[in-house]
Amino acid sequence: MKHHGHPYPGDDPASDPVLAALYADPVRLIRPKEQRLPLIFASPHSGRLYPPSFVGRSRLSPNLLRRSEDAFVDELYEAVPSLGAPLLSARFPRAFVDANRGPGEIDADMFDAPLPFEVDPPGPRVSAGLGVIPRVVREGADIYRARLAAEEAGERLKGLYRPYHAGLARLVEETWNRFGCAVVIDCHSMPSLPAAPSIVFGDCFGSSLSPSLMRHTEEAFGQQGFATARNAPYAGGYTTHLYGKRQVGIHALQIEINRGLYLDEERVEKTVSFAGIKGRLTAALRQMVQFDWSRLLPAHPLAAE
Repeated sequence: MKHHGHPYPGDDPASDPVLAALYADPVRLIRPKEQRLPLIFASPHSGRLYPPSFVGRSRLSPNLLRRSEDAFVDELYEAVPSLGAPLLSARFPRAFVDANRGPGEIDADMFDAPLPFEVDPPGPRVSAGLGVIPRVVREGADIYRARLAAEEAGERLKGLYRPYHAGLARLVEETWNRFGCAVVIDCHSMPSLPAAPSIVFGDCFGSSLSPSLMRHTEEAFGQQGFATARNAPYAGGYTTHLYGKRQVGIHALQIEINRGLYLDEERVEKTVSFAGIKGRLTAALRQMVQFDWSRLLPAHPLAAE
C-alpha cells in the first residue's frame, strides 16, 4: 500500500473528487422552517457516494458494496422537515464508515500497523467484520484486497464519523433545550427475510423510549397497514443505546423497514412500490407526531411509566 505524503494515506482526496467532497461535507442536514416537534430523524446508513479510490481497492463490485446500504431510506423520510423535525443523513456509505457503531469498535487486524488510538476489546459485531470501519458487507464478503494503512482509521473517524455524531448531538441538545425533551428516531432498513414484518421497532427492550410513545407509534404504523414487531430481530444499535436516556427526557427509537417493500435488493434499485410505501410511511409519521410530548418531560409523572 503506497503512502503519498497526503493527509489521508490510502484514502487520497487529492486524486479522488468524491472522497474530497465527502470529507468537505460528510453529512446532510435538512431543517424545518420551524422545529415544531421534539423529534430528530437520523439516517446513518443511506449514504451512497462511493469514492472511486475505495471501490478500486475493494475486491467487490460497486453493486455488492451497496448491499450494506440502507438504500434510499433518507428519501423515504423526506417529508420529515415538513412535519416540523430535522432530518440528518450521512453522505458517506456504510461500507466505508458505519456511523451506527462505537468509535472503538474496530478490527485492528484490518490495518498494516498498530492503530494510534485505543480500541475496544473485539465484540461479536467486530468479530463478524461489522465494526465502525467494516471488513465485510452484510452477506459476509470481504471488502478489501489488502490491509489498510493504520492512519486511515483515525482519518475516517475524524473526517466522517465524528461530524455525523457531532451534528446529531447538537440537534439533540438544541431540541432538549427548546422542548425539555428530545426523541432520536434512528432510521434503517432490513433485508427481506421469509415471514419478516414490515417494520421492526427497537427500543433496547424498553429502556430507550417511553412505553406510551412506543404504543402510539405502533398504532400509527399499524393503521397504515404495516405489520410491526418490537425488538426482534433488531432491538436498537449504538445510536439508540447512546441517546436513549429516558430519565433526563431524551428518548431513542430505531425503525427498521423491510427492503422487500420498496427495493429490488439484488440491483439496489427502487421498485414501482417505492412511492406508495413512502406515502404510507409519511402518513404513519403524520399520525405518530400527534402525541402529547409533555408526557416525555422528566418531571412529568408519566415520563417514567
